[in-house]
Amino acid sequence: MKFYDREDAGRRLADRLHDRAGRDGVVLGIARSGVPVAAVVARALGAPLDVVVTRRLGVPFQPGTGLGAVGEDGTLVVDDGVVRAVGAGEAELAEVERRERETVTRLVARYRSVRPPEPIEGRTAVVVDEGAVTGSSARAACRSVRARGASRIVLAVPFCPVGVMAGLREVADEVVVLEVARELRALGEDYAVHPPVDDDEVLAVLGRRGPVRSTRPIDGEPVAHVDIRVDRVAVSGHLVVPVEATGLVVFAHASGSSRFDPRHRETARSLRAAGMATFVVDLLAPREELVRERVFRTGMLATRLGAALTDVRRRPTCRGLPVGLLAESTAGAAALATAARRDDVDAVVCGNGRPDLVAPELPRIVAPVLLIVGDRDPVLVDLNRRARQALPPNSRLRVVAGTGRADGEHVPHGAPTRAAELACDWFARHLPAVPTGADGGPVGAGTFDPADVVRAGSP
Repeated sequence: MKFYDREDAGRRLADRLHDRAGRDGVVLGIARSGVPVAAVVARALGAPLDVVVTRRLGVPFQPGTGLGAVGEDGTLVVDDGVVRAVGAGEAELAEVERRERETVTRLVARYRSVRPPEPIEGRTAVVVDEGAVTGSSARAACRSVRARGASRIVLAVPFCPVGVMAGLREVADEVVVLEVARELRALGEDYAVHPPVDDDEVLAVLGRRGPVRSTRPIDGEPVAHVDIRVDRVAVSGHLVVPVEATGLVVFAHASGSSRFDPRHRETARSLRAAGMATFVVDLLAPREELVRERVFRTGMLATRLGAALTDVRRRPTCRGLPVGLLAESTAGAAALATAARRDDVDAVVCGNGRPDLVAPELPRIVAPVLLIVGDRDPVLVDLNRRARQALPPNSRLRVVAGTGRADGEHVPHGAPTRAAELACDWFARHLPAVPTGADGGPVGAGTFDPADVVRAGSP
């Protein structure tokens, strides 16, 4: 099993944990790298987020090898087998311990300056890390949490070696592991994206006020597969809501399989990297895309897009988020028509679109529109230039040199197109800030409801 990033790991853990924390559960991330994972879990469970600080005891002459770990409240875990194997003396071990305890004290003071400790006496504590290689940090964290009075400890990690499980079960009442590896391996090997986590990132996560925004845990991949019935046809899409999403972009296609297209998946990833939730939706069923006449029925496409937008906006994880529409070709015309008919669309991006198909609707659009077209298709450039004159004054037309309808057919994994970059920038500038309530949390943000879980799909 591989995890795309820490958010992916947190979502998968959340799916296994939603019935284990109880009503009084507290989620604690092991600093530093366990905190981003724990934030996703806390958001899914509707539970408060806290932090527990540990520091690994590195071999003086080989820092990559761990002798054990120290935690808050004087907790010490020592791997006697490693100590004997490397021949570390008592004086060396004592010096490493002293140095790391000083670091623990400093980090605790810094983290508590932005988030006071959550009372956990008599409550269930869900201790989360990004993985357990030797298990020393997780064991130290559990002992620290036990010393703070937790009545029950659930330790949750995405993976750990089979030889570590016994030690984890000694300190936790329950251990939740998504993958038990047969052999010891480096922590980053199980992640496709694994950047280091520094204190600034931990402080940013802990410093967020108000309730942690809820999300749905999804089996397998961290993507919800959504089916919406419109006119006796299932409109299918993939929904992903990142931590603290700042907006929702509905990425529409007039085909039955575009949500699986690598280029479109990279565009969606770019939007999520910018903090936006994405709903990538195909407005036609696979059998319908073979009928050319249906591809050009913009009224039907707009009706389906409107129904999809209404459905996804009512979901607790998307409620209250500003909305952007992104579409290409005839789906772009449907997006423009939808923006003209609704007052809850805040920005639109239409790539290589056919705005001429909905020309009577354009003067009614209020949201700012970005038209993107490649210069290799002069007819399309002219159609979009004319459409620009009917759109709001803050709309723009961008003609991308050296591109056209074939642009992006062979985009390498992880390399967004110029159109994707322009779309991300447009939504970042034109989607309004998420409104907040009196408690500082997003207006309308619901708590996790297991009934809102939908079946898993592919990213």
